[in-house]
Amino acid sequence: MVDKTPLTRAVDHFADRLRAAPQSRLQRGAAAEALALARELALWTQRLEEPGTEPREMPDAGMFAAADQITVAGHDLALVLEDEKEVAEALQLVEEAQKRAGV
Repeated sequence: MVDKTPLTRAVDHFADRLRAAPQSRLQRGAAAEALALARELALWTQRLEEPGTEPREMPDAGMFAAADQITVAGHDLALVLEDEKEVAEALQLVEEAQKRAGV
């Protein structure tokens, strides 16, 4: 069995940091970075769950929804990943996005 806990913890940590961030930080790019990550994770999930179908893009629900969007996308992806290498790759994406977001 693949341990997906590090991925879900990293996603939750990033989301918590976004929720605690001041509006000015969200406006300066943290929310946009989170949305980009959420979209990337959601597309990855779609490719695994529905191969061959046209991908759907996660909508921009506003800067205050970005934390929820990465939480949902990250946890959805964690449910479908099946090997340690993929979990490590997803974890790296989350950690890099959080650094770029500055939260």
